[in-house]
Amino acid sequence: MIQDYFVARVREVHAERKSRLLAIKNRHQAEQYQEYLRDVIKKIFYPLPVKTPLNPEITGILERPGYRIEKLIFESRPGCFVTGNLYLPEKIKQPAPAVLAPCGHSQIGKAEPLYQEFCQRLAKAGLVVLIYDPFNQGERDQYFKLPSKETVRQSCTWAHNMMGKQLELVGEWFGTWRLWDGIRALDYLLSRPEVDKTRIGITGNSGGGTLTTWLWASDNRFTMAAPSCFITTFLANLENELPADCEQYPPGALGYGLEQADFLLAQTPKPILLLGQKYDYFDCRGLREAYADLKRFYRFFGAAEKVQLFVGTHIHGYYPENQQAMTAFFCKHAGLKTPSTDVQVRCEEPKTLWATGTGQVVPTGARPIYELIAEIGRQMARKRKRISNQKLIQDLEGLLHIPARKGIPHYRILRPVIKGKNTVAKYAVETETNIKVILRKQPVPGDYAWTFNVERTIHLYLPHVSSQEDISKDTLVKSLMAKGVLYSLDVRGLGQSLPCEISKFFHPYGKDYMYHGYSLMLNESYLGRRVYDVLRVIDLLVGEGAKEIHLYGRGQGAILAIFSSLLHPRVKSITLKNCPVSFHSWTQVPLVSWPAANFPFGILKKFDLPDCLRVLGRKVKVIGFWDPEMKPERSQ
Repeated sequence: MIQDYFVARVREVHAERKSRLLAIKNRHQAEQYQEYLRDVIKKIFYPLPVKTPLNPEITGILERPGYRIEKLIFESRPGCFVTGNLYLPEKIKQPAPAVLAPCGHSQIGKAEPLYQEFCQRLAKAGLVVLIYDPFNQGERDQYFKLPSKETVRQSCTWAHNMMGKQLELVGEWFGTWRLWDGIRALDYLLSRPEVDKTRIGITGNSGGGTLTTWLWASDNRFTMAAPSCFITTFLANLENELPADCEQYPPGALGYGLEQADFLLAQTPKPILLLGQKYDYFDCRGLREAYADLKRFYRFFGAAEKVQLFVGTHIHGYYPENQQAMTAFFCKHAGLKTPSTDVQVRCEEPKTLWATGTGQVVPTGARPIYELIAEIGRQMARKRKRISNQKLIQDLEGLLHIPARKGIPHYRILRPVIKGKNTVAKYAVETETNIKVILRKQPVPGDYAWTFNVERTIHLYLPHVSSQEDISKDTLVKSLMAKGVLYSLDVRGLGQSLPCEISKFFHPYGKDYMYHGYSLMLNESYLGRRVYDVLRVIDLLVGEGAKEIHLYGRGQGAILAIFSSLLHPRVKSITLKNCPVSFHSWTQVPLVSWPAANFPFGILKKFDLPDCLRVLGRKVKVIGFWDPEMKPERSQ
C-alpha cells in the first residue's frame, strides 16, 4: 500500500513536469524555466554557511611518471577537515584546465583504484585534478572514537544516514554539508596558479555523481560536467524500490516539480556528458529519459551538440571505457588533444595517499560532525524562547504539513479474528486516497464483530511498530485490556501495512527510511501523515458518537500520541510509555537508534518535546522514557 501510494504521488509529479517541458517552444520560455530552476535550487540548498579561511596544508608530494600528487588538508568550515589529493600534470607551462572529483561511496575514498585511475588519466592528458574524501570515507571517519564494531564505521552510507537524520532536527540537509565541502574544494582548486579558471570541469561516480550534479547546479564557476552512474529519475528509483542515500533526497525537489535532469538543465548550455552503465542499479531508462530532456532543452539554445551520452557495458562503477569517454569529452571542451586510451595506471596503496599521518582526521584535531551538530543543537536551545500554546500548535501543524481535515472518513468492516470470547473486530479507515489504516477493537462478542458500535469513552492505543506485536507483549496493553474494550491503530507503514518484516524495519537503509526521504522531497512529512491518520481516526470515532478519547502511545506511538493530542481537541488524556526525553537529546550523542521518520525537519528551531508536554499539562502521564538508543532512560 505505501509503495503504491508514493509511486502514484511521484508519477503525478513526473507527468506534470513532462507536460511543462513539452509546453516550452522557444528559447525565451526555456530561459524562464531555467530561472525557476535556479531559484528553487537555491532554496533546496539553503542555508549555506559563511566562507571561512581554508587553512590549506600540503603534507606530502608523490612524484610519478607524467604527473605528481600533492597530499592536501583544508578546512571547509572551522574544525571540519577535508583530505584530498591534487594531481598535477608534468611540466605545466601555462594555466591548465582543471577537474574537481568528488568521490563516490567507497570506504577508502580517494584511494579507490578506479578513482585513482581516472585521476591519472586526466593528469596525463594535461588537466589538474583535485579529488577529495567525503564525510566518513577515506581519511574522514567521523566516528573514529567509537568502537570499530559500530555499523556507522563499517558502512559509509549508513554513517551518512545517521548524520542526515540528526541534521534534519536542526533544519539542515546533509546534502548541503556535502555540497559545501565541494564548494570549498573548488575554492582551493581555483587558488592554484597552475589552474585556468575559465576551464573547470567536474566528474564523480555514484555518490560522486550525485555531488557532481548538485555542485554543477549550484556553482556557476564550473564550465563542463560529466556525472557518472547517478542520473536516472526519482520516479525510477522509487518504482524499483531502491533506497538512496540521505544526500540524494533533496528537500522539496518533488514538491517544486523537479526531476534529477532539472539540476543539469540549470546550467544550459554548458557542455555536459551523461555517463551510465548498462547493468547499473540506477535504471538506465531514467538516464536515457534525462538525456532526451537535456537534448531537447539544449536545442532552444542552439547547443544540442554540447550534450552527450555514454553508456558502458558494466555494472555500477567508473570503469575504463567510461573514464576514456569522460577524458576525451573534457579534453575536447578544454581545447586539448584527444588523449590516448592506452594509459598505464599505477595504483597506490591507501596509506601512500594519506594526507594525515594516521590516516584519519579526527586524531589530528578535526571535530567530528556529531560534535558540530551537538553545538548547533545547544545554540538553538539557548536561543529558543518559551512559546505560547497557540503558537506551538500552529507551528506544529506547519512542521508536519498536516492536510486540512473535512468530514468523517469512510471505513470498511473487515473480516474479524474470532478467538472464542476474545474476538477482534477490524476496520480499514480510509484517511486519504489510497491509504487505509487498520483500527482494531477487542474483545467484542462474536456477533457484534461485523458492525462498528462506538462507546462514549474510547481507549485508543498507538503501538511502537505493530498493534498485534504490542498486544501480545506489552504490559501497558494488558493492563488496559483488563479494564474493558481497547482500540488499537496501525497507521500507514506500521503494523499491517509494514513494508517489510519487523526485524528489518529499523534498518538505516530500509523502506521506512526511503518513504521518509520521498516525503521530504515532496515537501511533506511522513511522520506528519501518520499523525494525520490518527487525527482522522479520532474524527471517525467522534463522528460515530464517542465523547472522550484517551490516547496511549508507546515508542514511536508515543510521538504520534503527543502530536495528535495537541492537534485534536477531543483528546481528554494521554499516557506515554517509552517516550523520547527530547529531540534535543538526539543531537547531543553520536548515535541515535530511532528511525528517520521520527525526526521532524527543523523542529528544534521552534520547540522541543518538553514544550509539548508542558502545553498538554495534566492531560499527560508518562510511565517511562527511552533514550536516543531506544533504551530506558536511566536519569528519569
